[in-house]
Amino acid sequence: MAVDMTYLIAGAGLAGAKAAQTLREEGFQGRIVLVGEESERPYERPPLSKGYLLGRTEREEIYVHPQPWYGEHDVDLLLDTAVTGIDPAEHEVRLSDGSRIGYTKLLLATGSSPRQLPISGADLDGVLYLRRVEDSDRLKAVFPTASRVAIIGGGWIGLETAAAARAAGAEVTVLESAELPLLRVLGREVAEVFAGLHREHGVDLRCGVRVAEIVGRGGQAVGVRLADGSQVDADAIIVGIGIIPNSGLALSAGLRVDNGVQVTARLRTSDLDIYAAGDVANAFHRLLGKHIRVEHWANALHQPQVAAKAMLGQDVRYDRLPYFFTDQYDLGMEYSGYVEPDEYDEVTFRGDVQTRHFVAFWLRGGRVLAGMNVNIWDVNDAIQDLVRSGERVDTSALGDPRTPLGSLVGASP
Repeated sequence: MAVDMTYLIAGAGLAGAKAAQTLREEGFQGRIVLVGEESERPYERPPLSKGYLLGRTEREEIYVHPQPWYGEHDVDLLLDTAVTGIDPAEHEVRLSDGSRIGYTKLLLATGSSPRQLPISGADLDGVLYLRRVEDSDRLKAVFPTASRVAIIGGGWIGLETAAAARAAGAEVTVLESAELPLLRVLGREVAEVFAGLHREHGVDLRCGVRVAEIVGRGGQAVGVRLADGSQVDADAIIVGIGIIPNSGLALSAGLRVDNGVQVTARLRTSDLDIYAAGDVANAFHRLLGKHIRVEHWANALHQPQVAAKAMLGQDVRYDRLPYFFTDQYDLGMEYSGYVEPDEYDEVTFRGDVQTRHFVAFWLRGGRVLAGMNVNIWDVNDAIQDLVRSGERVDTSALGDPRTPLGSLVGASP
């Protein structure tokens, strides 16, 4: 492997760190430059709304590698530095300090940013977001002293922070514009499970509401005014209304951008020497037959490993099924597969939904598109096998806990 090559990675999160690791593991001997805007070395984000936020995970545990790893593996880690521009013709990037670095291959692992609340008062002190470790630190400091917490958005971040705030003893109100939290992600049948979970744990869950204004006093947020004129008083307000891929660099460089940076199954962009992975990548998935952008930890962990191998000229494709997990109160779950809200025609349950020990399957035409195991473990591989098979299944057997899931693969009715 030519030692005079420079592989540059824009974005020093989990995706960037795993790409650098894979390049070295695959024998790349050239220069690796890993550029990150934050002052922290690469870390994983799931603990920020789960174990770390709850105080169960130590700070050192969130990092992808120990501090010495980067020097030991000859990775130039540039922190507090942003890539501000790409010149594909010259194979150069511009950095926030005004310098330029040439590259042989470039990986965009720029991630995503929280969607900002577009209403009056959103810039007041006490309006908080959760994306970076300092955001989690801020919430950890606020929760023990806040008696009332309002959360705008009933997605994964909103519900996980609601669980953490309740664990700290705060009164929590979740404000969601849809009829149910997670409705677009899970559909009504399973979204109702999560709504019931939070209400049982004392969360004031208000659905079908519209937030009109953040109310402040002396520059500090003190509540949320709704469109109907009512007000939810709060000592802290957390906003979790989705994230936006950081694709501005790619767009300015003339790369193809559509809901993120559009890439092939090899994770290559419209420029032959530029790749993208993680939250920012809208990648073609061969099994699904379309481009999808996945915003979860498993994607940021595995996708850059394929990108790194592709950058080295290996014949690889990214075809892992989307996977994510959550832990809220006494509920733990895993989800594998991919299904849009209007793409399934049936949901089948096996197990006990009332006690929240079940597996849910989303199907279309008798074929399993996705599955979620809730408080039931060691079945996720079998769920993935069912999704990958693309075969029609007997839904009565699928819903019967006495039938091993593995026996349904290859047993098309």
